[in-house]
Amino acid sequence: MTVELKDAVRKRRMVRDFDPDRAVPREVLDSAVRLGLRAPSAGFSQGWDFVVLTDPADRQAFWDATTDADEEMDRWLAKVSSAPALILCCGDKNTYLRRYAQPDKPWQDMDDAHWPVPYWDVDTGMAALIMLLVGVDEGLGGLFFGVPVERCDQVKAEFGIPDDRSLVGVVALGYPRSQKPSGSTRSRTRRPTGEVVHDGRFGRAWATD
Repeated sequence: MTVELKDAVRKRRMVRDFDPDRAVPREVLDSAVRLGLRAPSAGFSQGWDFVVLTDPADRQAFWDATTDADEEMDRWLAKVSSAPALILCCGDKNTYLRRYAQPDKPWQDMDDAHWPVPYWDVDTGMAALIMLLVGVDEGLGGLFFGVPVERCDQVKAEFGIPDDRSLVGVVALGYPRSQKPSGSTRSRTRRPTGEVVHDGRFGRAWATD
């Protein structure tokens, strides 16, 4: 692992407060999405789509589709909605089912019961993480968050996303206005390596220096 990547991983903190007056340069967004597409995918299926929202009207349409106009904006929304770039991350299950029905793969019946986990969503999440790391490397702040399940259809309709796509989540990118940690990280500590990494057998702690 390069020094630069190590630094990016160590600095990786979800930012929830963005400077609305500093747009993300187009070349930075282009780098983020292009490198995100280098993420691994099962069978090289690449069953993902990304909708990039930078126009203020588009971003407002997203927030209108995901929130209730009659409710008072909470602190989280007031900060996150200032992000100047949103990337809607969509998984495409059918692309994976078709890929694994091809002659070099084992499941010609296209039954999703063969899949222990939905790799169309896992792989899309990997691509999103690369985009976040690119953002950190470029001096940006980033956040990955989900769309409320009851709002997914509205978001799809608003942005022309096909019904068969899953909304895995949203990457928000922008220059941080504040680096203050979230309430979750203030009240919880990171689990130690020896507790979550197991050496050869579950329950046998991975020894660390």
